[in-house]
Amino acid sequence: MIVTRTVADTRAVLTQLPRPLGFVPTMGALHAGHLELVRQARASSQAVVASIFVNPTQFGPREDFAAYPRDEARDLQLLEREGVAIVFAPAADELYADGFSTQVDVHGISDRFEGAERPVHFGGVALVVTKLLNIVRPDAAYFGQKDAQQLAVVRRLVRDLNQPVEIVGVPTVREKDGLALSSRNAYLTPAERAVAPNLYLALRAGAAAAAKPGGTYKDAIIAATLRLTTSDHDAPAAGEAPEFAIDYLAVVDADSFNHTQAIGPRTLLIAAVRLGSTRLLDNVFLSPSAHLTQGATV
Repeated sequence: MIVTRTVADTRAVLTQLPRPLGFVPTMGALHAGHLELVRQARASSQAVVASIFVNPTQFGPREDFAAYPRDEARDLQLLEREGVAIVFAPAADELYADGFSTQVDVHGISDRFEGAERPVHFGGVALVVTKLLNIVRPDAAYFGQKDAQQLAVVRRLVRDLNQPVEIVGVPTVREKDGLALSSRNAYLTPAERAVAPNLYLALRAGAAAAAKPGGTYKDAIIAATLRLTTSDHDAPAAGEAPEFAIDYLAVVDADSFNHTQAIGPRTLLIAAVRLGSTRLLDNVFLSPSAHLTQGATV
């Protein structure tokens, strides 16, 4: 496995790789969800490139950029074990030189939900994804379904800019108790970790309510809300269970992220909640035929 730090070196070694080429962009602090992206890429590609870059432009001024977990040595070991050919791990000034002033905005889809909660976030995501795709020039790039709005933003970006790359969404990887894997799960206290899986259970309750004869998007939201606000799932002793604060809970079209009343194969029930100081995101499809586990477990 080759580790590159500059755009020039990356482009030089990329010419030696066979096609089709798969690409997995990451911010490091890798977990089994990232490794599943790599495995999906390997299954459909002759070679796989990954990136490790904690992108400063997608963090707001009061967000956790400085504290975001970093362990490059461990990440490189994991990626080498998975058969990645090249890892591009630049410093920030390699991608954002002095005087950098370009922005990439995906209007509309970036303005709501996560975009409203984190106003600079999707602009930073769109910018760094555009740069990475231009550098690596992959045939396909792999993103997790857990960050469903990010996946939708990237798909719209690629479509609108006529980028010659397929964007592949990979189902969410979960712990055995259902909690979606995320680097930020490390911030949860033991008490918070005990109740965190109830977010997924709430979404499953919403999906089950929508799947009943005559079920609607309102039934999904009501059932999920009730499950979040009345849960005793694996709670600590009475009076000590942390409580969820709901940022949003909505039924949306998976491609536009517009609110929808439809229940179909591209309908998502999405949620963002706060548990102590940690913010958790998750989603499930509301298709009547969707399997409620919706992803692998580890």
